[in-house]
Amino acid sequence: MVTLNGEHIYLRALEPEDLEFIYDIENDTSLWQLSDTQTPYSKFLIKQYLENAHQDIYEAKQLRLVICAHNDEVKGLIDVFDFDAKNKRAGIGILIKNVNDRHQGYGKEALDLLVNYCFKTLHLHQVFANISEDNVPSLKLFQNNGFNIVGLKKDWICHGETYSNQYILQRISK
Repeated sequence: MVTLNGEHIYLRALEPEDLEFIYDIENDTSLWQLSDTQTPYSKFLIKQYLENAHQDIYEAKQLRLVICAHNDEVKGLIDVFDFDAKNKRAGIGILIKNVNDRHQGYGKEALDLLVNYCFKTLHLHQVFANISEDNVPSLKLFQNNGFNIVGLKKDWICHGETYSNQYILQRISK
């Protein structure tokens, strides 16, 4: 049986009450390099996004879920993006917002739940992630979940005058 409930966390759909949390994440410039964001988002745009978050993954080609502790405290977000039903693949991204919540197992459990959902419910053949070469914690998280590095995109991310490389990781269902 597929579940989005884990031992310490659960994944849930976006709610209108998530407006401030999403607004804070989308406008945190320290996170922009992770999501290729280059401009701030208004509360109006995020409210519109939340109003359309009910769209089916087959229509929207993406799914954003909130990572919550069992006490309902919001810990972060986990996304399915570039959903391709024909080729049975999708990308996965994850963010644990509070630095103090990182390395506590929330990301690992959320990734386990979402990968299981992708393979068992969405019947995907593979999932992938794009991770900056200097994001060692994320690389370890995904590799410990069965993802393999399958490529390196050189000078992929621009940081002003410098560039960094980005790995592509892939996990194929069994």
